[in-house]
Amino acid sequence: MTQLSQDFLSAAKDILGPKGWSEDPEDLAKVASPWRGTYQGETPFLARPETTEQTAALVKLCNQHGVAITPQGGNTGLVDAGTPHGEICISMQRMTAIRSVDAFNNSLVIEAGAPLVTAQQAADDAKRLFPLSLGSEGTATIGGLISTNAGGVAVLRYGMMRDLILGLEVVLPTGEIWNGLSGLRKNNTGYDLKHLFAGAEGTLGIITAATLKLFPKVQRASAWVTCESAGDVVTLLALVRDHAGDTVTSFEIIPANAVAMVQADVPDTRDPLPSDLPWRVLIEVSMSRAEHAREVLEEALGAAYEAELVKDAVIAESVAQADSFWHIRETIPLSKRGYGTALNQDISVPVSRIPDFIDSCNAAIKGLIPSAEFVIFGHVGDGNLHYSVCEPADAREHVLAGQQSAVFRIIYDQVMAFDGSISAEHGVGRLKRDELERIRPKAATDTMRAIKRAIDPNNIMNPQRVIST
Repeated sequence: MTQLSQDFLSAAKDILGPKGWSEDPEDLAKVASPWRGTYQGETPFLARPETTEQTAALVKLCNQHGVAITPQGGNTGLVDAGTPHGEICISMQRMTAIRSVDAFNNSLVIEAGAPLVTAQQAADDAKRLFPLSLGSEGTATIGGLISTNAGGVAVLRYGMMRDLILGLEVVLPTGEIWNGLSGLRKNNTGYDLKHLFAGAEGTLGIITAATLKLFPKVQRASAWVTCESAGDVVTLLALVRDHAGDTVTSFEIIPANAVAMVQADVPDTRDPLPSDLPWRVLIEVSMSRAEHAREVLEEALGAAYEAELVKDAVIAESVAQADSFWHIRETIPLSKRGYGTALNQDISVPVSRIPDFIDSCNAAIKGLIPSAEFVIFGHVGDGNLHYSVCEPADAREHVLAGQQSAVFRIIYDQVMAFDGSISAEHGVGRLKRDELERIRPKAATDTMRAIKRAIDPNNIMNPQRVIST
């Protein structure tokens, strides 16, 4: 762990003020423990700046003393990017202000420590929509979501987090502040620097604020559908988009065993359409008027019945019923705790290749571990699957945990064989850094490393995440 000099500590505490730092062991342990508890970090010092200026002064001090930094938002990451491993931790959770909302420009400026729900509520108060939506929206922060280029359930219509930003304010490794909070949609004046920091996982600077895109508010129609095969699910997506165009907001694939898993884990959860078929699809269409969205969805599902792609379907009659559909989908990740072991991967392949990928990857893993079970769900509309290999807690033999490296290598190799990505929306962090260097084109890694060295020559910003240095 980094040994901090008394000169550094005294100066840092002066910059941050009495409420802006902690050396309390409980506070340090909390920020060094990710929410799933799958690994454990450590940090000698927790900084909680309240302003961009405080953040900049602290980063400048760290650069002068060679003290490494791990920025942290809501600590909801899944790839070991925001957990300190000896670095000091700079938590952004005191920087939560909405700085401005411009309804006519369809934009808002928000600080990096604000949770996603704050942006959603501010947009709603202005009769606008901020469309990013994911299970941890009450905890995940704007800065963290940008730094990991988060996805969520509405990527099909609105894109990833980087598609939802107009500008950024960033503290660079030197302590300089880059104010790029422009709300412009056309600004063709050179390198688009905001995209360097979106997805960089804190390795190039600390995002302190962002200008986000807002959209007109919409009304939704949601359906729960049963299908016979993953091939039918992909064909159904194309059919629904033929009818609804880009008003298809979400298209989530859910296996029957995941529904049963949630029912066993969460009391009073009911399957909207009990069926022996292996797949469910949660479809959402959004338009300016609810009746128009429902009409389009009914028309698409009618065509799907005629094409024998859908065996049964129900359209939500109320917001509460739609929420009950989404509750099942959003509870799947936590309900996997019912398995003794679950090896999880966040991957993407071209939508058209999803059925063949599932068959091929499942068969390859079964060849290694015949008793393996699978929970495969996610955002089929954009090709992103959450692919989990599981072992029941009451299995006769417990072999999966000991085969983790071999299982992950099979998944990675299968993903690459299908022209996919081994990280769709969760990021790289430390967990996938080395594997990506193995499979990523050398020119890409060399370019990333050159950018890192140019912007952060002293390697103080979240070192050893994304790329090795």
